[in-house]
Amino acid sequence: MKKLKRTVLISQLIKNFFQGLMIIGPFGLTLFVFWYIISSIEGSVPYLSEKLYPGITFILVIISIILIGYLGNKFVFGRLVLGRMDTLLERLPGFKHIYSPTKDLMASFVGDKKKFNHPVWVKVAEAPETWRIGFLTQSDMRPVGKENFVAIYLPHSYAISGWVIITKAQNVKPVEGMSAATAMKFAVSGGVAGFHSDDAVFKSPE
Repeated sequence: MKKLKRTVLISQLIKNFFQGLMIIGPFGLTLFVFWYIISSIEGSVPYLSEKLYPGITFILVIISIILIGYLGNKFVFGRLVLGRMDTLLERLPGFKHIYSPTKDLMASFVGDKKKFNHPVWVKVAEAPETWRIGFLTQSDMRPVGKENFVAIYLPHSYAISGWVIITKAQNVKPVEGMSAATAMKFAVSGGVAGFHSDDAVFKSPE
């Protein structure tokens, strides 16, 4: 009887331990990422934080980014200066190989011309019939000699990477019932996140 109670107690302790990990893990990782970013920015100009006020460097960086975005959108002079800088960096040897892909990637996620906002189902095998979730990035591949083909970005699960495939348009169907953000969450989570933003398919053991 004592052995049974001890086994039940150990089982409950293990269950509670993993439940605690599930609660603390995402929260702790999120805090760690934000703390790392803030610490890195603060460490770039340690004099300001040490002599003035802790966190002042981070605040100044955020304000500067907002100001640059405002000037680039609202003022002709700001757009002109940023346009000239963009053209210069696009042409500088060495710099253009880093600047251009980075600019295109960020514009795909947060720019006015976001690319990852058309979630689709892609047939990747006939037997057995297999579909993957991805994002339509180019609906017309005729300029490169691929008529009736489209370009699809397929994100990897539990990673920030992915790969691009060129497939026939007939193999692609639009995703219904999911927004672009939910589709990305579904793909990156390996399907665990569910089909709607408020779903919680993966729940802690009860």
